Amino acid sequence: MFRGITRRWIFSTMLVIFLIIALIVTGVIYAIVSLFNSEVERELRTVSTELSSVFEDYEADNSTSFTTGAREYVEDFLHKEEMEVMVINATGRIVMTSTGFSYDDNESIQDFEAAKKNDEGLAVWSGKLSSGENAESVTRLIKNSNGSVIGGVRYIVSTEDVRGRVIVYSIAVILIGLALLGLIVLTGSYFIRSIVAPVRELSETANKIAHGDFSTKLEKRYDDEIGELSDAINDMAKDLENTEQMKNDFISRVSHELRTPLTAIKGWAETMQISSRRKLDRKTFDKGMSVIIKESGRLTGIVEELLDFSRIQTGRMVLLNEKLDILAELDEVIYMLRDRAVSEGKHLLYDEPETLFPPVFGDPNRLKQVFINIIDNALKYTPEDGVVAIEIKHDDKKDPDNIVITVTDTGCGISPEDLPKVKEKFYKANQKVNGSGIGLAVADEIVQLHKGSLDIESGVGVGTTVTITLPVYKDTRDRQSSEAK
Repeated sequence: MFRGITRRWIFSTMLVIFLIIALIVTGVIYAIVSLFNSEVERELRTVSTELSSVFEDYEADNSTSFTTGAREYVEDFLHKEEMEVMVINATGRIVMTSTGFSYDDNESIQDFEAAKKNDEGLAVWSGKLSSGENAESVTRLIKNSNGSVIGGVRYIVSTEDVRGRVIVYSIAVILIGLALLGLIVLTGSYFIRSIVAPVRELSETANKIAHGDFSTKLEKRYDDEIGELSDAINDMAKDLENTEQMKNDFISRVSHELRTPLTAIKGWAETMQISSRRKLDRKTFDKGMSVIIKESGRLTGIVEELLDFSRIQTGRMVLLNEKLDILAELDEVIYMLRDRAVSEGKHLLYDEPETLFPPVFGDPNRLKQVFINIIDNALKYTPEDGVVAIEIKHDDKKDPDNIVITVTDTGCGISPEDLPKVKEKFYKANQKVNGSGIGLAVADEIVQLHKGSLDIESGVGVGTTVTITLPVYKDTRDRQSSEAK
């Protein structure tokens, strides 16, 4: 019935609260009982002090004189309606009572014996009489001028009425405690429900999201941590939905990208097979082999890109770092892509710097992969007769620790909505241009593994500028000298 947070609340908080209320109720009841008992005892003690004046000059030591004096005291006692007075002789036998009735000799008078042992000659007793009635008594000894005990007076009062009032007040206190506990349970239950119900809803929604239902939404009921968690889960569902859509688009794009070269390879292979049955002219053979080699290389590039992406996602990307000339690596990539730019009617502008550049510590193949990806994208999105400009800089004074490579194109550009997402996995801003949509994500990860950065600035209809920043190589001696400074 009770589980989770509710169970912990009941067996921790509520148990502690119950014990505290029980202790308070017990303490109050004990205080009430003590108060009433002390009030009765105080009244009995006050009345008993009258003995000091009544028997102040009493010097007789015979029983007749004692009985006569005691009778006069009992007859003149003013509190007969409130309590009973008993006169006890020296042997502990009751010789007279204010009620006039004989007293049961079997009734034990414990307080008289206790008073004998008390220095003040006074003792208090409370308990049940032989009749079963609850009572309380005070016994004070009477001594003669020689200090010998010649008897005592016992004042006894029924505590049934007091006991009844104590029970009534105790029940009232218990009811107040139960009401307070009930109020705490109600308010606590409401509070727990305000947590448990949304948490259960959060759990159910999270379970739906885990099973692929990203359209489910949570209603924000409270403007607190639960509300913030609801917003976070809604945002997560939206992001997962977008990611799922991007993943599906990515799979569709990759399937298309793989199908195109495979179709070309299969088509030309079949053409060459059919043509081989008769004499195959050299021109057709060369063209077919050229297409097969080109599309095979394109297919290999797509597969390698997917493998790199998988390695990055699982943290298995390993760099074979070495001290290298970044200028030479960039020159090689530009040389590879220059013919393509010319064939597509695009201008690839690059002026090789005349100054020497400091070395970079990195993986040459991975850095070339980054340059190829960035320049390839620039050419891909730049229209015919457009310009792709590449520049490499190293400023010894302003930024001596970094080498900056910029690739600027005059292509279609990226919208402000798409710009923050172009480096995310599976994301592709322009669906009209071929590509898997993971090239920039892979390039960005490789640059980050080199302790560098890849930044993109773009405007629709203006073009795009990609800035790659790589740290220069510093050996141990360089670092030691810079630390010494």
